[in-house]
Amino acid sequence: MLAAKLYPKEDVGIATALLSRFDPIFDKFPSNPLNGIGIIWRETFIYSLPINNRIKMITRDTWIEVIRDFQERGLPELVERELEVDLKLPINRATIIMGPRRCGKTYYCFQLIKKLRRKNRYPLYVNLEDNRLSGATVGDLEQMLAIYYEMYPSEKEFYVFLDEVQNVPHWEGFVRRLLDDNVRVFITGSSSKLLSKEIASAMRGRSLSYIMLPFSFTEYLASKGIKVRRYMSLKEKSRLLNMLHEYLEWGGYPECILYPKGREKILKEIIDITIFRDVVERYGVKNIRVLRLLINALINSPEFSIHRFYNFLKSMGVKISKNTLYTYSECLEDIFFVFFLRRFSMSYREIEQTRPKVYLVDNGLLRINDISETRLLENLVFLELYRRCESTKKLFYYKTSDGKEVDFVICGEGVKQLIQVCYDISDYKTKERELKSLVRAAKELNCNNLLVITWDYEAKEEFKGREIKFTPLWRWLLKE
Repeated sequence: MLAAKLYPKEDVGIATALLSRFDPIFDKFPSNPLNGIGIIWRETFIYSLPINNRIKMITRDTWIEVIRDFQERGLPELVERELEVDLKLPINRATIIMGPRRCGKTYYCFQLIKKLRRKNRYPLYVNLEDNRLSGATVGDLEQMLAIYYEMYPSEKEFYVFLDEVQNVPHWEGFVRRLLDDNVRVFITGSSSKLLSKEIASAMRGRSLSYIMLPFSFTEYLASKGIKVRRYMSLKEKSRLLNMLHEYLEWGGYPECILYPKGREKILKEIIDITIFRDVVERYGVKNIRVLRLLINALINSPEFSIHRFYNFLKSMGVKISKNTLYTYSECLEDIFFVFFLRRFSMSYREIEQTRPKVYLVDNGLLRINDISETRLLENLVFLELYRRCESTKKLFYYKTSDGKEVDFVICGEGVKQLIQVCYDISDYKTKERELKSLVRAAKELNCNNLLVITWDYEAKEEFKGREIKFTPLWRWLLKE
């Protein structure tokens, strides 16, 4: 009766806030999922509130309906994603699928579930944005699990997929308890309330994270039902290049591929709604105008300088601190909207102090701003390198001692490869300029693995005593 005595009936907000403050205390009561003391105390407290202010737990019938609905329905036709997650991962770690909104994380969960169903497994999948589960608590999840165990008592290995898990307060403790019980757990999360990176942090080292981006070119072709043969006719190659040109310009967001007539609107929505909602809601950003100007600058600038952008705002009479601008740019990087590529150096301090190059998570976000084909090509190569390296920790650009630039440096134990990107290599002066940069960097970094990625030129040539390989973009993307 505590809430009812302290607060008037009409004050739902205060009563609810009071309840949420006591929720962690209730979680500490020993209980089983269905009728333990912890649940009883929580129920008693909830129902001591005035009748109009009650916060009801999700009913047993609702959980049975949700579980059966998913188990009985067929999964949609899926484009096989290249990301490889081992379903036999160590059972004391949760698998976390990270990545930008709308890149296909939920459908990737369906891909894993399909594999399990072929082995006659019945994994539990719960979309916590389902309106039937609105307001779900950890107690509700405990009840859900108990019902699932009752429905599938013969299961020897349990797999639980929690989609948009951040919608449940204190979910981390529930997941850790699942891991303690040898349940294999798979998690996705939206960045508007909880960033995917923060989900990994909340698991305190008990998770393995995988990064998913919009479709690669291989996945894009698969979505179109196109299979590439090693030896193609001129007609087949022409068709492939047409597909590559479309992918180069419009990117790989699944929705844009599925609904090509609405792709420009979809891409603008990703910027105008999804990105702003993620950053504004998550970080409490108040200066929307500056955020818009920042995003526009990042889209239109191959390199980005906070200092230069700060001076630009100052000239417009916009007052904002440099620290705030750094925070905004970090927010955009955290939600996988933009990537900052640092210049290679043997000094960590120099790496951090150099002006980064800017790449976006999908070419379509560049295309709607009418960016040049050369930058589109370079952005596409970066995204593929990011997939292969799984981060930017081993990926850099480089400037030689005389100021010449090489687009990408791939590191491992030392410098493994230098890559230059050039859309059209037919002009002699352009070719000579690109090769001089590459050869100078090769000498300074002691690297002989030199690659130039072009639109459709293929050869091996020697330049100033160094062998250089020229590879068409399509062949490189297909990993041939």
